[in-house]
Amino acid sequence: MNIKKWVPWNWFKKEEEDAGKMVPVKRENVKEQGGVPAHPLQQFHHEIDRLFDQAFRGFGLSPFGFDQPLFPRLADGTLKPTLDLGATDKEYTITVEIPGVDEKDVKLEIINDTLTISGEKKQEKEEKEKNYYRMERSYGSFQRVLSLPEDADQDKVNATFKKGVLTVTMPRKALPKSDVKQIEVKSA
Repeated sequence: MNIKKWVPWNWFKKEEEDAGKMVPVKRENVKEQGGVPAHPLQQFHHEIDRLFDQAFRGFGLSPFGFDQPLFPRLADGTLKPTLDLGATDKEYTITVEIPGVDEKDVKLEIINDTLTISGEKKQEKEEKEKNYYRMERSYGSFQRVLSLPEDADQDKVNATFKKGVLTVTMPRKALPKSDVKQIEVKSA
């Protein structure tokens, strides 16, 4: 009997082990028009929002009925894109939502049975009207680290990117049968 069939695979064990090791983040102190830092009250408002979100999400609740953002930030400013994991008898599917990221800014690597999805988000928005000018910038690095199951065929990984969604598929391969050795129980 293969007990591994009954134990769910922990895709995030490597990410959990490395929780203390942070990804280097490129952050630029984005300033408002005229080079003036954001107003202290605005910074205070964002900090209060972050604290409430963190407190409510710790209980599995979403404050005030709002959904979790697509690109939540960790305490150090690192982006953590949401992902979905799926499995059939034939393949594994990993879907990562990374809106605003260009295909060329996404990197996938497999090292020691670990899939690393990383990249950088660079987004600028500029508006010019008769009486005002506004420019917003959003930058940040992201990384997700997934431990691959034994039966994932790492030589046949396929990745596609469409409309801000990265889809990674890996066929499942048959594992060699483990030798079961019966041990005779003798009466004493």
